[in-house]
Amino acid sequence: MSPYHQLREPKTAAIVGCPFSGGQPKAGVDHAPIHLVNAGLPQQLKEIGWEVHFGGHHQFEEIETTNDPPIGKLKRPRLVSSVCKAVADTVGAHAKNGVLPVTIGGDHSLAMGTISGTFSQYPDACVIWVDAHADINTIETTESGNIHGMPVSFLLGIGTSVPEFSWIKPVLRPERLVYIGLRDLDIGEKQLLKQHGIKAFSMHEVDKYGIGQVVEKALDHVNPGRDRPIHLSFDVDALDPSVAPSTGTPVRGGLTFREGHYICEAIWETGLLIGLDIMEVNPSLEDQKSVEQTVAVGCSLIRSALGETLL
Repeated sequence: MSPYHQLREPKTAAIVGCPFSGGQPKAGVDHAPIHLVNAGLPQQLKEIGWEVHFGGHHQFEEIETTNDPPIGKLKRPRLVSSVCKAVADTVGAHAKNGVLPVTIGGDHSLAMGTISGTFSQYPDACVIWVDAHADINTIETTESGNIHGMPVSFLLGIGTSVPEFSWIKPVLRPERLVYIGLRDLDIGEKQLLKQHGIKAFSMHEVDKYGIGQVVEKALDHVNPGRDRPIHLSFDVDALDPSVAPSTGTPVRGGLTFREGHYICEAIWETGLLIGLDIMEVNPSLEDQKSVEQTVAVGCSLIRSALGETLL
């Protein structure tokens, strides 16, 4: 099986810029895609052998949500749903064309769109979710009502269904999802992970086994035959704040620079990557030096996931 058996030749990446912050309360995360592109991401990917499609950032202006009261606790539900549906259509179209969608957010609610999009083409895919947070709250368990803490529950189809999100099909099964890097979970989320038998490697396991074994174990769980397409959804707050300070919900004790990059490199080596998200860089938080550092890390994670190696 050729390493790019799912993707067309010459290998082509489509950068899907999603300047969207509606799934959480802090302004600025919507500026991340522009910063990443301005930092030279398209050219960097060309230099490691990719053809790159980038037709500008999603603007979402046509999405009309002036009247968007909460549903239960859910904040800005119609806006989040409409934007994620637009992202799902875009990502799905790229996937159908044999192109690798590289979605740069924006907040992590966008994963409802990216994963719905890739699974429309690769229904047998699995998801590796790298994050400090499980993002699996339901309408019952959410304390904040911020939907960036909920995309996984929508993709799994758990919790009370919300008509405004009825377009999201439960494309993800618990055994096709694995977490790496968790360290900040709500009580309800811990119960949901146990209840649904979802495999998670917290920072405790990273410390215990080392990142090499953790990635191997994670792949063994969701992809034992190394034959399922992989969607990698990477929240930069999985990294320690000393590595990626400019993010909305930083939590101390995260992945090192090398551990984060190792995950991306190891996924690339499988030859199975068909979708990539880099989420939650927020260039309006922290000082200029921290912003530049976080944007640079975002770019280098993408390069690692797309085949850049140390040698």
